[in-house]
Amino acid sequence: MPLTFLTADRAFDEAADDIALPHHDENRWRRPYRPGPWRVGAAALLLLLASYMLVAAVIVALAGALSATITAAVSAAVVIALALRVLRMGAWVSAQGLRQVSLLTTRTVPWQRLSRVRTVQQPVKWLGLPRTVQGQALVASPDGKEPLRPLLTDHNADFLGRPGAFDRAADAVEGWAAHYGR
Repeated sequence: MPLTFLTADRAFDEAADDIALPHHDENRWRRPYRPGPWRVGAAALLLLLASYMLVAAVIVALAGALSATITAAVSAAVVIALALRVLRMGAWVSAQGLRQVSLLTTRTVPWQRLSRVRTVQQPVKWLGLPRTVQGQALVASPDGKEPLRPLLTDHNADFLGRPGAFDRAADAVEGWAAHYGR
């Protein structure tokens, strides 16, 4: 008994290709690319640190020091929140606009306020550190204002060593801008 829904070589309906999936909601914020290995690795190390901090909180609690237990548990919760924020960093798109999430801030710009979204060659930060290297960056320019800081670069934590992934992500964001922009 063939299970066609489990195979990759099943035949697809030609008429059903252009119909959106029922769970495809264009008003929902989504990242048009997957987080890269550097970002996931950094978050994993932060979560590992948080697990050690939670074990330390349990040991301190067994020793009977309530204030030290609360301090250790709150510190672990802050590290967990930091790890989740690191995973959330990047460019997000929806029908409403473009959202740029950084470690401490989030900036949302509606598509109608963006005059252009394009890929440029410029010096970019290597893994977000102060050191710059020559690379590609996806930049967005609001109407009559200076461009936002680069949305994506080929040397950030999502795309370092993955130039094809950067090209696909930049094309996806540019496609959203072309579809929902002016």
